[in-house]
Amino acid sequence: AVVSTQSTGGIKKGIVEVADMVIVTKADGNLKTAARLAKTEYSRALRLLRSHSDDSWTPFVMTVSSLSGEGLGEVWEEMCEYKQGKVANGQFLERRRRQRLTWLWGHVQDYLLDTLTCDPHVKELMARLEQNVLSGRVMPGAAAKEILTTFLNR
Repeated sequence: AVVSTQSTGGIKKGIVEVADMVIVTKADGNLKTAARLAKTEYSRALRLLRSHSDDSWTPFVMTVSSLSGEGLGEVWEEMCEYKQGKVANGQFLERRRRQRLTWLWGHVQDYLLDTLTCDPHVKELMARLEQNVLSGRVMPGAAAKEILTTFLNR
């Protein structure tokens, strides 16, 4: 996964679970400190979320700067080493197959949410139900069911 120093506000669990390596970009100028912080955050997330993996590869995090070129050579070397090892032990194609399923369901979720939020009737209902959930008048599960029922019955 390639991430920018501007996108570390919320580490996406799904991305970290399937990433072979994480590359933090824009590790230069006034963003160099932010890039180091992002590297630390992603490294911790990888240790926590991937500690029980039966995979022999341990994902890692690197920083790169496209302005200075710093880190680009090392990233390329690691990518080549990773692929060579995975191809040799037969895991490369199987991992890609599993990742495609993860990406499929991520796209489905994104598409459904986008479709829901673009429907004017559902959008209005969502705004009302969000307020009711925040105030405790409606439980989140009931609100979700009402949103989906309304959308599917249109």
